[in-house]
Amino acid sequence: MNTYSSRPVVLCLSGHDPSGGAGLQADIEALLAQGCHAAPAVTALTVQDTVNVSDFRVLDREWVLAQANAVLADSTVAAVKLGMLGSIAMVDTVAELLAAHPHLPLVCDPVLRAGGGGRLGKDEVGYALRERLLPLATIATPNLPEARILAELPEGSADECAEKLLPFCRHLLITGGHGDEVEIHNRLYSRDGQQHTWTCQRLPGSYHGSGCTLASALAGRLALGENLASAVRSALDYTWRTLRDAEQLGKGQYVPRRLPLDFCS
Repeated sequence: MNTYSSRPVVLCLSGHDPSGGAGLQADIEALLAQGCHAAPAVTALTVQDTVNVSDFRVLDREWVLAQANAVLADSTVAAVKLGMLGSIAMVDTVAELLAAHPHLPLVCDPVLRAGGGGRLGKDEVGYALRERLLPLATIATPNLPEARILAELPEGSADECAEKLLPFCRHLLITGGHGDEVEIHNRLYSRDGQQHTWTCQRLPGSYHGSGCTLASALAGRLALGENLASAVRSALDYTWRTLRDAEQLGKGQYVPRRLPLDFCS
């Protein structure tokens, strides 16, 4: 039997999506594609499909801490990715957990809405996340609607949201894609004033799990030791390809193809 120790382990604290389009399955597939191993700790269970979310239940604090601590005690974790938390209590639980591991690169995907628009947490959860978790994060990856909620700027531009949020977070990637522009602009802001913008062609249709895919791919690139700007570019390029090759597996949004068809052949 061959044993290997070269794949970085990424701890994922996210919700479960039974459609397989978003949540922990998206994390696992995207991290596999980066050459990493995903260690998924479930924070919430959802009732959703590729159309929308109809209900969710946040797990007990003790269960989430037990899952995460089991991974942290057993493996050398190289990075952490946060997805759906769903409640202020879960935000506090995860903040407490991560404060004990400040050396780990942390990618925070502030999941507040499903792709179909359904809520996966009240706006107050976003405000708690801004206050408690963004200061611990290496980078946060909101789309523009999420950035507006976090910044409390309902009509704010990406630049305006970044100005409001950078005091809380060292680096901020605000993704485009929710307007109708021909080209999508993805903007990286850093507290030291540096900015980078990457543009990509808008693809037809809408997609279920694109934000999870991007954040997980970024966590994987950081776990592999890539510098931040390069890791963001790699994750954006990878995510765009998964959307280009997406499949309509249900009656709603397209599901990104995060692994090639011959991945296991």
